[in-house]
Amino acid sequence: MHQSPPPQQPPEPPPAAPADRPYDPAYDAAYGRQPWFDGANAPEGWPHPPRRGLWGRHGRLGSLWDNKSLRATALVLLLSVSGLVILALVREQTGTKGFLVGLGLAVLPVPLIVAAFRWVDRVEPKPWRNLLFAFAWGACAATLVALIANGFATEWLMTTIDSSSASRRADADTWGATLVAPFVEESAKAAAVLLLFLFRRRDFNGIADGVVVAGITATGFAFTENILYLGSAFVSDQEFGYSGIRSTTAATFFIRGVVSPFAHPLFTAMTGVGFGIAAAAARHQRARRVLVPIAALLAAMVLHGVWNGSATLGGYGFITVYALFMVPVFGLLTWLTIWSRGKELRAVREQLCAYQAAGWLTPPEPVALGSMRARGIARDLARRTRGAAAARTVAEYTAVATSLAFLRRRAHRGTAGPEFTAQERELLDRLWERREVAQPALAHAALTVPIRRPRPVPRPVPGAVPAPFWPAAPYGGHGAAGYGAAGYGYGYGYGGPPAYGGQGPYGAQPGGQPAYGGQTPYPGQPPYGGRTPPGAPQAAGPPYVPQARPTRSVPYGSGGPQSHV
Repeated sequence: MHQSPPPQQPPEPPPAAPADRPYDPAYDAAYGRQPWFDGANAPEGWPHPPRRGLWGRHGRLGSLWDNKSLRATALVLLLSVSGLVILALVREQTGTKGFLVGLGLAVLPVPLIVAAFRWVDRVEPKPWRNLLFAFAWGACAATLVALIANGFATEWLMTTIDSSSASRRADADTWGATLVAPFVEESAKAAAVLLLFLFRRRDFNGIADGVVVAGITATGFAFTENILYLGSAFVSDQEFGYSGIRSTTAATFFIRGVVSPFAHPLFTAMTGVGFGIAAAAARHQRARRVLVPIAALLAAMVLHGVWNGSATLGGYGFITVYALFMVPVFGLLTWLTIWSRGKELRAVREQLCAYQAAGWLTPPEPVALGSMRARGIARDLARRTRGAAAARTVAEYTAVATSLAFLRRRAHRGTAGPEFTAQERELLDRLWERREVAQPALAHAALTVPIRRPRPVPRPVPGAVPAPFWPAAPYGGHGAAGYGAAGYGYGYGYGGPPAYGGQGPYGAQPGGQPAYGGQTPYPGQPPYGGRTPPGAPQAAGPPYVPQARPTRSVPYGSGGPQSHV
């Protein structure tokens, strides 16, 4: 009997190409998929190179933008060209002699204003390159944009409004100064704050940072503008024969350099407050991060417009606006900035407690690092006992610890990014290299800090901090060390014989049993993959990491005050 052959099964389709392999030979042979794709490498043996788009992350322009050296070169070139153009325009309007006189008078208030903003920035000083960029942008790029845009806007108003009479021309000038100039100038200055907010995010942590960046940008803008105004006033005095205190130059310098040197920084600082609030927002608060800077920029424009409009109200109107509006706003902004700086110090003290409990810091250090007075005492003590190099080491240790605290706070908010672990390890390495010089000085300085009631640390955003959340123990393998008699001769040094009769901190026994039921966050693994930085002690046992901060008082040393860290 003839048996019919079994029905043939249709061939199974080739498996789908994995997501991490954009080219699969079996899949492409069956379905005709082309083996090129934007921004990826060509398959091995493929004769044709992949096609790359113009835009996108892997596009040709995107690759150029990722080049930091190219970005820096383009930025320097842009600022240099802007500076040369603005120099030529100002010199054309004032002449060489007027330019030199204006330059000499305009530079006088600049050191005072910069010093004021540097005082605000003492908690975590910004890199000088950021401040130089902000000042150069305000003095060159923003001023050039404002000068050109204001000129075109004034000319358009002149042609739109009937300027046959002097009153019509005055109305056009008033509209330009009150409406056009604030919009153009504040937008140009806000561009510098936006660039630093986007590309120097690690240096942008709160309101104080935004105020500092915006204020330095506005200081550069006011510097160039003062050269123009003072130089023009000097030319006017030369034409009409005025000199001395009654001259136009003296009056202009008194108004712009003495009465209102913080005018432009005050306007732009409103924009900086908005970006500072956006920087402090959590990851899920997207509306706040977008709308608050825009609202702050509009507030800066309104404030600028009110100030420019007050010049048209006469002498009494100007004094009224200055005393009843500008001075209170300046005082409110000053209070907000100082409050923000105090909040940053509290964040440093609170966030560093986790590293103190893990053994990277000693118990007095979060207290000392959270006080500007204690930081100064630690630097002075290191300078008197070990020289200027030790004082610089203490300052570097303080800066690194502050950056570490702010990094951990950003992780709490969910804005630290995927590079949190790498940045944390880098900062901890730098901290560990300077601990022998800085820790004794900070321990002594902590004795001057008054005891404060501990504040609860907020819970982190879910999924914001890589697991395990608790930091690993330092390279020595132990937790917080006891206090010995070595160091600066005050009985608060580290590395000498342990106090309290040989016991470790929080009642931990020398045998290695951790206090408060502490557990090792990395069971069976040395911290940070077992690597040891130069000069670090060799691993001597399992790391001491408590699960929670102690709630009882921890004495600094024999007879010293107590801290509720």
